[in-house]
Amino acid sequence: MNRSAPSAVEIAREVRQGRMSARRSVEDALARIAAIDPDVNAFTVVRRRAALREAEQIDRAGAALAGPLAGVPVAVKEEYDVAGEVTTLGGRGNTAPADADCAVVQRLRAAGAVIVGRTNMSEFGQFPATQSALHGACLNPWDPSRSPGGSSGGSAVAVATGMVPIAMGSDGGGSLRIPASACGVVGLKPARGRVSSAPLDEHWLGLAGFGAITRGARDMALVMDVISGNTAGDRWRLAPPTQPFAESAEGGTGALRVLAASNPVMPGAGVAAPVGAAMRDFAQRLRALGHDVRGARVAWPTPTAAFLALYFAGVRREAAQVAHPERLEPRTRVSVRIGAALPAPVVRAARRHAQRIRAGVEAAFRSADLLLLPTMIDVPGGAHDLRGKGWAAAMLASTPIVSNTAIFNVSGHPAMSVHAGFSPEGLPIGAQLVARTGREDLLLTVAGQLEDDGGLCPPWPGR
Repeated sequence: MNRSAPSAVEIAREVRQGRMSARRSVEDALARIAAIDPDVNAFTVVRRRAALREAEQIDRAGAALAGPLAGVPVAVKEEYDVAGEVTTLGGRGNTAPADADCAVVQRLRAAGAVIVGRTNMSEFGQFPATQSALHGACLNPWDPSRSPGGSSGGSAVAVATGMVPIAMGSDGGGSLRIPASACGVVGLKPARGRVSSAPLDEHWLGLAGFGAITRGARDMALVMDVISGNTAGDRWRLAPPTQPFAESAEGGTGALRVLAASNPVMPGAGVAAPVGAAMRDFAQRLRALGHDVRGARVAWPTPTAAFLALYFAGVRREAAQVAHPERLEPRTRVSVRIGAALPAPVVRAARRHAQRIRAGVEAAFRSADLLLLPTMIDVPGGAHDLRGKGWAAAMLASTPIVSNTAIFNVSGHPAMSVHAGFSPEGLPIGAQLVARTGREDLLLTVAGQLEDDGGLCPPWPGR
């Protein structure tokens, strides 16, 4: 881990014990952002004055009142409501500031976190890349000619480069896990219902949910403990975990049965050789930790029809929530029209189909505690690959990128991407671990063990 970028756990401990001020923590993060971000375009807004003011309020309250994220600088994706700021959703559809913080931001702030900025995304997060007409392209810090993935690419880059230890994103088809894989960090899509989507009752009809990107297991567990929980208006709800996630990340479980899928989710999709090699090495690393890792073909259910129906209906619903839908990008407007053309019975049928997909995925856990498969079947493409592409070409280019991730948005299972290795060109490759519904604790346990066993994420070799 970059020495100039302490973990969230370290920052919060120092602030709570009075050895560092929240203002100093935020100043350090702002300095890193100023030095690094011009080269990667991860941030769309840097809240310098507001963040310093909020940090000073934490310091005035005193260490005794500091929360679990005391003084920790956090970035949030452009679809998080922050009171007084425009929630752009990566485009020009909104112009008025949000009236209030969304539920996740409220919880972050109550825990002592300081929101230092907002991060880049594709408009509505509808493509697994991070570029938009409004904010331009975010670049992969390991190779600026490559994409950081998406749509939470700005958040992944902010964490990978050490600008912040925690960045919030969302995942509707892989949008946390794909950029985590592409940038060599940890991205966890919580189980459906684990984290509130308020003020929305659901996001993309249950496909999408809020989550975090971090460099370490204990940072991820810390933020998960803070943001988890439901509000009165949530459509999807989940019982609280039996113990704090922070305890799970200490790695105290016995051997787990891990089913390493020998086949990708999408029939006929080929896994690139460097990805396959990294997965074999990663499986061996899990074996060395004492886990029972066995390869087998998985009878993956086919999620395409349900995913597309919920995706387009969800984009249409999101467009109805912006002030100026006529200002959306042409590709987004095509998706909105498709969503508008879907009859209500088709959407209801897609919801029912999603439950069958969930049952099909759950069946794979009869002989396993965790599933293992590549996050992406190939290394990241070019940073500007979607520029100038029409809707159909962009959708076609996006399909293989989400081919191993979108199924778990349909099924609602928790899934996490962790670093598995590098391609010959030095590009990070991610391994995806999937748990039963509500068992994020197992994912964090394995992540904690990997963290203790030589590290979880590679140090970025930049400045």
